[in-house]
Amino acid sequence: MTVSKLPEDYGSLLVEVKERIRAGQYQALRAVNKELIGLYWDIGRMIAQRQKNEGWGKSVVERLAGDLQQEFPGIKGFSIQNLWYMRQFYLEYHGSEKLQPLVGEISWSHNLVIMSRCKDPLEREFYLRMTRKFG
Repeated sequence: MTVSKLPEDYGSLLVEVKERIRAGQYQALRAVNKELIGLYWDIGRMIAQRQKNEGWGKSVVERLAGDLQQEFPGIKGFSIQNLWYMRQFYLEYHGSEKLQPLVGEISWSHNLVIMSRCKDPLEREFYLRMTRKFG
C-alpha cells in the first residue's frame, strides 16, 4: 500500500498504537522496578537477620557480594556497597507501615537518595510521594 492510498483515519490509528506501546512499556518498567525493589528488600532482610541472629560481619557480606557477582556476571547491583544499602533500606523501612508500600513504587536510585538525605519519616514520606507522582 502506498502512502497516497492510506485510509483517512490512519494517522489516528498510528497515534493510538504508539500511545498503547508507550503505556505498555511504562507498565513493564514499573513491574520490573517493583520486583527489583522487592528483591533488594529481601536481600537486605536476610543480611540484617543473619547479622542479628548469627553475628554476621563485614567479611561475610564482602564474600556474599563476590559470590553473587561471580554467579551473575552480567548483572549489576550486587556490589559490597549495594548489599550494605539493601540492608540499610530494609532496616530503615521495615517498621513503617506507611512508608514501606511507597518505596516499591519508585526506583532504587531514588530510594537511595531519599534514604540518605531525609532522616525524618514525614520528610521521607513527602519525597517518596512526590517522586512517585512526578518522577
